[in-house]
Amino acid sequence: MTQAPARPAMIWAALIVVYVVWGSTYLAIRVLVEADIPPFLGMGLRFTIAGLVMLGYLWLRHGRDRLRVTPRELRGAAVMGLLLLVLGNAMVAVAEQTVPSGLAALVVAAISLWFVLLQVAGGQRPPWLTWVGVLVGLAGVAVICVPRGGIEGVEAWGIGVLLFGTVSWAFGSYFSPRLGLPRNALVASAYEMLAGGVLLLIVSAASGELADLDAAAVPAKGWLALAYLVVLGSLLGYTAYAYLLSAAPLSLVGTYAYVNPVVAVLLGWAILSEPVTSIVLIGGALVVGGVVLVVNGERRTSVQSPPADPAADRAADQAVV
Repeated sequence: MTQAPARPAMIWAALIVVYVVWGSTYLAIRVLVEADIPPFLGMGLRFTIAGLVMLGYLWLRHGRDRLRVTPRELRGAAVMGLLLLVLGNAMVAVAEQTVPSGLAALVVAAISLWFVLLQVAGGQRPPWLTWVGVLVGLAGVAVICVPRGGIEGVEAWGIGVLLFGTVSWAFGSYFSPRLGLPRNALVASAYEMLAGGVLLLIVSAASGELADLDAAAVPAKGWLALAYLVVLGSLLGYTAYAYLLSAAPLSLVGTYAYVNPVVAVLLGWAILSEPVTSIVLIGGALVVGGVVLVVNGERRTSVQSPPADPAADRAADQAVV
């Protein structure tokens, strides 16, 4: 089968969607938790609904056969849902009970740095530009995380939870090619979201969130934030990202890693009046600069030394960005 060449307008439209939508999810999560929707319950509903909607779409569009997976593929999707969504994304919601959305996005940008360290632990040798990026990015994380004046209301445990979530996400991304996931990216994503969402709902019930929830007291903005995360953050955003992976150079797709935090900081400042202190600016600039260097260093390596298995390389590049 041949694929028609992608139009530049479509590529840039999808890129803008990923820039803005994924950058704005931090704001939506902050609104959700401030509206007294518990973090595990909110994220559980988000991913369960999104996973069911995506499975329904694939069923109607391609038939039931498209959804058939082997036990190994289903197990791999469940592991990814645990590492990326339960221990990764849900930790962002937990942390944003105390951490502003823009600051959370800057810390999450460190995922690319952890991924490089995992590569080193696996015996790979990143180029010098990547190492410079790691050092610069870690310096930015240190500036943000070391307790100082000027970040009012931010508690140390929130930053710690965020860092744990980024490590879990990087760990899951790094090992994803070894888990035997479904070959179709949308099918894999649907099962990952459904598995992660169900696990989060179980955690929510076990922790007492459901018992403490007063649905009638939740303001409309909380439910709107949840709907935004389901429809735009999980469905539209991922669809645009999957399209970019098939139609655009990975070096261009990877730019979202350092555009999303900037979008999140600006939206948090403009809509929620989140303070942008000198610490946030300096630490954020270092983190974003480090990610830029890492992405460019990895891109140069992939261009100079093309791998024997293009499919494996694409999976690794997806994890980097």
